[in-house]
Amino acid sequence: MSRRARTSAVLAAVVGGGLAVIGSTQPWLEATLRDGAHAVLPVPGTDALPLVTPLGLAALALGLALSIVGPVLRYVFGAIGVLIGGALLAESVRIALTTPPQAVVTAVADATGLSGVSAVTALVESIVPTVWPWLTAVGALLVAAGGVFTLVTARSWRSTARRYRTDPAQVAGPRGSRPHDSHDPIDSWDDLSRGSDPTA
Repeated sequence: MSRRARTSAVLAAVVGGGLAVIGSTQPWLEATLRDGAHAVLPVPGTDALPLVTPLGLAALALGLALSIVGPVLRYVFGAIGVLIGGALLAESVRIALTTPPQAVVTAVADATGLSGVSAVTALVESIVPTVWPWLTAVGALLVAAGGVFTLVTARSWRSTARRYRTDPAQVAGPRGSRPHDSHDPIDSWDDLSRGSDPTA
């Protein structure tokens, strides 16, 4: 249970953060301009919600850190994960539902040279959301869920400090390897880095 709990929390944060980072490069909104040709201007996530990239990267870093931190920091990082996921979820859903003119100001200004919310609002005929803010919201939900799961299960996770011990209780063979059934994927990487073959 402890291995599965840690792996699940790490994967939720990494997958959710990765989805947010990918979504930030994709068009979140499509703005139709009143220019006679009714040109459709795609608005990427970084323009619609500038915080999406830093929040996604923070979630990725959080997930990686969860794989190695001690008991106290698990709770701290779990709470941070809930905050990151909740903020990203709320903002991406807000953009998708309300399609605010402020979200397209940067893209329209780059395309037309106009600036200011009032000028952009006068030029834009309609703003339609794509699927990407919703997919980003799914990623945010994963990050938040991973944070909650961390807070609930952190006490049952095995301590990573044992990897650095040399007492006989941690030695299962002549090469100092542990029994295979106590390994998880993170432990196997540690064995490889020390030059041991975890499959031997």
